[in-house]
Amino acid sequence: MAAVASPVVAGSPKLASLIVQRKTLLIGLIVLTLIALLAIFAPLIAPYSPTRLSVVNRLKPPGERWWFGTDEFGRDIFSRTIYAGQLSLLVGAVATLLAAAIGIALGLIAGFFRRADPVIARIVDAMMAFPDILLAISLVAALGPSLATVIVALGIVYAPRLARIVRASTLIIRELPYVEAARALGVPTWRIMIRHVLRNLVSPILVQATFIFAYAMLAEAGLSFLGVGVSPEIPTWGTMIAAGRQYVGQADWMTLFPGIAIVLAVLSLQLVGDGLRDLLDPRLRKDL
Repeated sequence: MAAVASPVVAGSPKLASLIVQRKTLLIGLIVLTLIALLAIFAPLIAPYSPTRLSVVNRLKPPGERWWFGTDEFGRDIFSRTIYAGQLSLLVGAVATLLAAAIGIALGLIAGFFRRADPVIARIVDAMMAFPDILLAISLVAALGPSLATVIVALGIVYAPRLARIVRASTLIIRELPYVEAARALGVPTWRIMIRHVLRNLVSPILVQATFIFAYAMLAEAGLSFLGVGVSPEIPTWGTMIAAGRQYVGQADWMTLFPGIAIVLAVLSLQLVGDGLRDLLDPRLRKDL
């Protein structure tokens, strides 16, 4: 799949109008921005500390005092939900950056150097043969459960997705006339890879990164739910749902609101990814 530089750039005066015309992209950006703002300004917005215990107020239903109710220890669900967004967004963002760094490097090397291609391609194929969550659990179990381990594991798990996209595009771009001309002029290989190849892959990398962001957040919630992610004392959407499953039917709000937060975050990222794909890929863009 050839990658072509998109005419839509960040500084384009038409970019804002193009985003507004694409309703799914606009909705995704608005929802994602709201979630990010709630997480960033959680210390100013949250009415209570996310770790404050009040056993006498345990399992209180949603109401005027506790908007989302309380959990089994009397902690405010609303405060814990917006604080949990900080960690979930952090894990998703850092894991995406790590996956991008690994995947882009492997994809460029495999696509540009013929001798390295078979080895890297087989490794990538072998990693993608395993379900993402299973491979992440195996890596976390081998390295030990912690926040850093979860981020590293998710970065490794999702790196092959980017590696395959970068490799496939690099295989085509390296044969194009302007790359051949750069070689004939004696331009260093590393400069050709960065200036002539990687620059033309910005659009597909950006689109895939939004999907990986969503997958990483969902995987982190799954790992925390299974008890192999971050420490249970740290509020995350996954640990909150895991704690609330013991009270399903008695205190449904313990799982309802963290679950809604996960759905909204992942759905908004998916909408942003789909919108960016239509916006940045000249073959998918529609004249409005």
